[in-house]
Amino acid sequence: MDRVVRKSRAGAESLAPVRRKTSRAEAERVVPAPKRAEARPAYEKKTIALVYDFDGTLCPRPMQEYAFLPKIGVDATAFWKESNRVALEQGADPLITYMHLLYKKAKAAGIRIDRADLVAQGRKVELFPGVEKWFDEIDAYIADRDHGEHVVVRHYLISSGLAEIIEGTPIYKRFHNVFASEYWFDAYDLPYPKRVITDTGKTQYLFRINKGVENLAHSINQHMPENVRPVPFSHMIYFGDGDTDVPSMAVMKKSGGHAIAVHGPGKSKTKGMELFKAGRCDFIASADYRRDSELWRRTCLLIDRMLADIRVEEEIWRLGRELARRPG
Repeated sequence: MDRVVRKSRAGAESLAPVRRKTSRAEAERVVPAPKRAEARPAYEKKTIALVYDFDGTLCPRPMQEYAFLPKIGVDATAFWKESNRVALEQGADPLITYMHLLYKKAKAAGIRIDRADLVAQGRKVELFPGVEKWFDEIDAYIADRDHGEHVVVRHYLISSGLAEIIEGTPIYKRFHNVFASEYWFDAYDLPYPKRVITDTGKTQYLFRINKGVENLAHSINQHMPENVRPVPFSHMIYFGDGDTDVPSMAVMKKSGGHAIAVHGPGKSKTKGMELFKAGRCDFIASADYRRDSELWRRTCLLIDRMLADIRVEEEIWRLGRELARRPG
């Protein structure tokens, strides 16, 4: 039964059923409706992740030394010496010890420091040369060289320093995600550690990036085959400055990723050289983030390799799909 448009007396259109016999000639002239084109699958592993430590990597000194310790009138060298001593004597975690000691010292000085104060302190943190422009320039470099592949670049921060201070820095908004130590502020006379990121604990967050499980409420312990992980380690670069970064660099290199050890401009290269000789990093470089610096050039070399690898991986993926569709 066909449905045709009829005009009513008032001129309005209505649909009325009309029975008629379709001739053979008409039937032969019927053109089948075109099939809807199926969405063409796209290769999705086109994300490059640059992962940074903070203290000694993006800024010259521990972040607490710029405002927190001066505000409570405590000498930085004496503070870290005492923190390390207490941790050793008590068999305590050094990071939990320093977080507790900071506020213990503040209370003893009669100075109350809350979350807003810590964020404000972040504005006083000094960054290495070029850091503020680094993120835009790296993004632009990748966009200019991805051959229309629409590669995505993400910047991550993994730090044992304080998330609240990092939030106050001008580069906080440039990170896709920040994993750092934090305090509880409401339920205690002294703020209590909410999250502590240790040297070895940093590696958990590398796997979170690798597996795409960045929500800390979700476990990363369930098995995920390598071929379905959204950000392969081979698409990642880790930037660190010393012993606290060794576990992350080791995981990165062992898993096929990349690492660069930085040192303060004019400072000793000894630690970086040790890491390089031990196979923990691809390169060492001064922490000069300005365009055309040694760090810039060596980072771009690794990026060029990753961009080429992504094109090769995608071509292999396409060939595999083509062969899978062929009979036999």
